[in-house]
Amino acid sequence: MRRRWFQFSSSYRNRGINPQGFHPSQLKFYLILLPLSAFMLLPMVFIFSHAFKPPDELFAYPPRFFVVNPTLKNFIDLFSRMSASSIPVSRYLFNSILVTVVTVAASVVVSSTAAYALSKKRFKLKQTLFAINTVALMFVPIAVTIPRFLIIERLHLMDTFWVHILPMLAMPVGLFLIKQFIDGIPDEVVEAAQIDGASDVWIYWQIILPMIRPAIATIAILSFQAAWNNADTSALYINNESLKTFAFYLTTLTSTTTGANVVAGQGIAAAASLIMFLPNLIIFIFMQSQVMSTMSHSGLKG
Repeated sequence: MRRRWFQFSSSYRNRGINPQGFHPSQLKFYLILLPLSAFMLLPMVFIFSHAFKPPDELFAYPPRFFVVNPTLKNFIDLFSRMSASSIPVSRYLFNSILVTVVTVAASVVVSSTAAYALSKKRFKLKQTLFAINTVALMFVPIAVTIPRFLIIERLHLMDTFWVHILPMLAMPVGLFLIKQFIDGIPDEVVEAAQIDGASDVWIYWQIILPMIRPAIATIAILSFQAAWNNADTSALYINNESLKTFAFYLTTLTSTTTGANVVAGQGIAAAASLIMFLPNLIIFIFMQSQVMSTMSHSGLKG
């Protein structure tokens, strides 16, 4: 019985949306997509080029798209610099890495377990809870800023590390996508496992998770971007400078209140922007095929 589950799981995971071979009829797509791809790569090329420009090229007129004399001075100045509170840049970077890793792992667990319960378990108010989650997709973050602040204050999370993590665990879009993906798994697979005596934990870990890897990859990317690029939490809920993140520090680099002039801050900001951008690019490159698979299957029930 379990062999059939794993065979089904393997075939389910191997379903792709890309053809395995090349056919001359695909040339017309390449003629359109390759120039478009080159055009869309220009912002990324500019970010890399801008980070290595010396000050005279940063403020050259007319502006230069590509760097002529690349230098590492911007990065050296960035990591040798202290904030207004004498906190090293490495501390902000460490905070961002720690917060992001914990947030991504916790978000995946929370979203996938909740989606499994809403998709395959039977209990009262099941449809109501999912409807509430769907309605939550309509609210932009700025609309819930005041209620979130009041809740965080009453839970005594102000000026703690948890304020970076706990509010990020509620991802309505993550729950929605994973539930739609799990809906595509036949109920008979879960029922067969239950008849064989498998527990919910075993079903979740051995059957559900292997089948929803594309959805998990998508949620991991979304939660990563939300946590890594989040500067609002440090600005609104954190007073202790040693608990703030690199994204927040990036917003202060060109400000004269940090003890540096605006001109000198531009090079440092360019280097910091590249550091902020690189993890987003790397994680998407490695997981983009999983994301495309999720987009093709979410909303469809097999």
